[in-house]
Amino acid sequence: MVGEGVLYECLQNDNVDEVLVIGRKSCGYNNPKLKEIIHADFFDLSAVSDKLKGYNACFFCMGVSALGMKEDEYTRLTYMLTLGFASTLAHLNPEMTFCYISGAGTDSSEKGRQMWARVKGRTENDLLKLPFKRVFNVRPAGILTTLPVKPGMTYYKTYKYASWILPVLKLIAPNYVTTLKDLALAMINVSVSGYSKNVLEVTDIKILSNH
Repeated sequence: MVGEGVLYECLQNDNVDEVLVIGRKSCGYNNPKLKEIIHADFFDLSAVSDKLKGYNACFFCMGVSALGMKEDEYTRLTYMLTLGFASTLAHLNPEMTFCYISGAGTDSSEKGRQMWARVKGRTENDLLKLPFKRVFNVRPAGILTTLPVKPGMTYYKTYKYASWILPVLKLIAPNYVTTLKDLALAMINVSVSGYSKNVLEVTDIKILSNH
């Protein structure tokens, strides 16, 4: 859902000249700005690496839920996949800004009790070591879907039954809820203008969305 929201906003934004989407299936959009690569194995980009050069930013929105998953498998799909993908891009585009969709509550110390938070923290920390121009770890919490996106059916069913609580949370805990539009705008704006922090919490997302 986040990836589609970011894509939608990129296609509307005058600061974005071209968008390359890499996915396992077509994103379903038709736009003169848009190029697509359909690729099955995100652990091996060798077959498409020649098409990944010359880009200013990467918005990495892939991710899996840790629910019911053991740490080694979650690490493989979160840490190893992300770092492998990012390492390839850093080699091809050293002037690139890399924006990683992480999550509120991520554990930068890598020593906490929550498995997912430790793995995300390790991922964030090691992304910052790669030779990109800039890396931003973006930590949304609750996300209001204010853009006309088409979430994947499995996710949408889950989201539909839980989404009623987000407007309530926005009223009582505004620093834990952002809109999908603001999240997407923040990622675009931070890639253009930079920011004073590498880790973007909800308050930073809101600031950056208004640039």
